[in-house]
Amino acid sequence: MEQFPASVYSATVILREEWALSDTERRAAQRFRLALPLVVRWQAEAVGSGVVTETRDVSSRGVYFFVPGTVKKDSPVELVMTLPHEVTLAGPVRVRCLGRVVRTEVRNGGRVGVVAVIERYEFLRGEDAA
Repeated sequence: MEQFPASVYSATVILREEWALSDTERRAAQRFRLALPLVVRWQAEAVGSGVVTETRDVSSRGVYFFVPGTVKKDSPVELVMTLPHEVTLAGPVRVRCLGRVVRTEVRNGGRVGVVAVIERYEFLRGEDAA
C-alpha cells in the first residue's frame, strides 16, 4: 500500500472542511465552493478574448459561474480556469473545458448565474495556456 506524506492528508481534510458543500447540496459529483478566475467563450462565436468572470462552484462534471447578461440553455461554451494547488496537490493546473449550458438564473444585481455541464476537458501547457 502506497504511503502519502502527511501534507497530502492535511490538504484533503482542508478541502473537505472548507470547500465541500453540505450533504443536501451534493449532486452526482462532489462540488467545491471555489471562486476561481474564469474565461468564458461561447463556441458559436469566433475565438476572442471572452468574458472574464469567476466560478462559484466547481465539480468534475460541471461549473457554476456568473455572466453579466442572458444565456440560452444548451449553448455550447468553452471555459478556461486554473485549479489551485489546494485542489490538485501538485501546483496550479490550467484546464480548458468544453461543455454546454444546462440552467441559468437571474441573481441579485442583475448578474446571471450559469450552470454548465463539462463534456470534455484538457490540461493546458505552455503556449496552449494563453
